[in-house]
Amino acid sequence: MGRTQVKPLPDGAVEAIALASRDGHEAILRRQAAREPAARTYARALPIVPVRARGLTIEGADGRRYLDCLSGAGTLALGHNHPVVLEAIRKVLDSGAPLNALDLATPAKDAFLTELYRTLPPGLAERARVRFCGPAGSEAVETAYALVRAATGRSGLLAFTGSGRGTTCRALDGTWADTPDMRVARLPYPQDYRCPFGVGGERGADLAARWTESLLDDRGPGVPLPAGMLVEPVQSEGGVIPAPHTWLRRMRQLTADRSIPLIVDETHTGVGRTGAFWAVEHSGVTPDVMVLSKAIGGSLPLAVVVYRDDLDIGEPGAPVGTFPGNQLAMAAGTATLAHVRENALAERAATLGERMLGHLQDLASELECVGDVRGRGLMIGVELVDPEAQGDSGLSHAPEAVEGGVAASVMPHSGRRPRPAAPELAAAVQRECLRRGLIVGLGGRHASVVQLLPPLTLTDEQAAAVLDRLADAVRTAARCRGGGPAAAP
Repeated sequence: MGRTQVKPLPDGAVEAIALASRDGHEAILRRQAAREPAARTYARALPIVPVRARGLTIEGADGRRYLDCLSGAGTLALGHNHPVVLEAIRKVLDSGAPLNALDLATPAKDAFLTELYRTLPPGLAERARVRFCGPAGSEAVETAYALVRAATGRSGLLAFTGSGRGTTCRALDGTWADTPDMRVARLPYPQDYRCPFGVGGERGADLAARWTESLLDDRGPGVPLPAGMLVEPVQSEGGVIPAPHTWLRRMRQLTADRSIPLIVDETHTGVGRTGAFWAVEHSGVTPDVMVLSKAIGGSLPLAVVVYRDDLDIGEPGAPVGTFPGNQLAMAAGTATLAHVRENALAERAATLGERMLGHLQDLASELECVGDVRGRGLMIGVELVDPEAQGDSGLSHAPEAVEGGVAASVMPHSGRRPRPAAPELAAAVQRECLRRGLIVGLGGRHASVVQLLPPLTLTDEQAAAVLDRLADAVRTAARCRGGGPAAAP
């Protein structure tokens, strides 16, 4: 039998196919807008219809390709459809294993826990218990809250301004969201650029720690001894703000001295994202409880709470919910944890992230609208500001501090007084990035921080492409804001 000859498409056929694809893309977006709520977040800012994806790249229904530096809000540690993840999922599907086993022991769960224990901070791994809960980070936070409340017999909780943890009622209590029934004491989270005390650096971190210590030890108008303290080692939704190492170690000491369980939220920061397998390792801190989700499921929904065994006082037979462990997610998570560990991807994230931060700091020196560049590993934030506004209003508190009884003018540790946030400019940068085939997120208290969360498998060449597109987008958005012509993508 002879080979079938493929005839070339007639003139105009390629354009017709592309047009049909674009029509399908736009029709899907129209139906989404008609059927889904106005509260859509990513879909409103990123009007694309993904149909295929691999690694860093997404292909839309309109045929365009994008470099994805959102990574499923940090869920995709290895990028889209990594071969080791796909193979792990196929093995479970082909084995005939149950996909829902409640909280029963299964080979998939056993393998997942074995690999997870290999990666945990040593001080915690030696005494760790793991509780599976609902598949989202919000439910893991609620589980951690319930755990420490039961263990301590206390009800109050400490959290920090700028934390963004979850969408359920109790999880929202620990975030910066405006909820009507607050059961959480909010404490200042130290940072350089927008220091709550207007000083930044070690001095700002010290003042934040003193505030916390004073509140805990004040038996008058202070707070009752709480059931736990919840802290992110790098605030994600708050604008990619790394906790100072000395401050985080002091929080560990303050809580240990007062028998307050320290809950570390590693939902965004875990599995190598920040340049260490777990972000607390940068500071040498061993928490009592760790909240894990996102990347540990290898792109599929999975959330667990890891905690010290003496906190395990739950009643035998207590309800655990219907979905305490997704078997496919456990298999994908095992493959992801092992691949990150065996291929030293956390170390790779540290090296590449430092290089990317250096390039972005050069951009900040060039453009006044880039107020700050910060991050840890491949968790990077670029804060956009209004360069024409006065800087005083960027301070969270009064722009004076008292040293030795004398009021002194102060500014952030970076040496630059912060200007007001520019959320409109940040949104324009996100749009310009999308025009150039780059997907980025927005975060921060004013949605003025462009966030980069590329997969840990990012290559040097891909990193250069991401930086080039982002820099071009920032320059273009800044020119448009200033009335200059927009550059073509």
